[in-house]
Amino acid sequence: MKEVHSIDILLVEDDLAHAEIVRRNLESFRVEQRLHHVADGQAALDFLCHEGAYSDPLASPRPALILLDLRLPKVDGLDVLRRIKASEALRNIPTVILTTSAAESDMVSAYTNGAGSYLVKPLEFHRFQSLLQTFGFYWLSWNRFPAAGTGAPP
Repeated sequence: MKEVHSIDILLVEDDLAHAEIVRRNLESFRVEQRLHHVADGQAALDFLCHEGAYSDPLASPRPALILLDLRLPKVDGLDVLRRIKASEALRNIPTVILTTSAAESDMVSAYTNGAGSYLVKPLEFHRFQSLLQTFGFYWLSWNRFPAAGTGAPP
């Protein structure tokens, strides 16, 4: 029998309506998961590095997946991505860009700096919901994450 473990996901999103849409869609999957939401780039870095309000690693565990917006207050999403991928402890965490920007320069920068995927949020609610359903099937149903403590990404 396959051992099931919870998937911790860090959502870095300053638009609370978008964060709620993501949360509701991911909850629809029958996969044990914990969605941790922060609303700015500095909070994301604090969460990942266990600093400040996120110093307790039990309350802010290393995520198995990061969903990262690009346009963020305090620290820009591309800067957050650069810091994640420059860190020995964080670089193996799959980081998916989830943004409204369809600019070619943003896509190139994201992939150049180690993004695992680049998703553009559609403006229409039903299309955004459809994107999240497809995303959820891939990342939560089909993709495999190593068990915590194996030396692979958390």
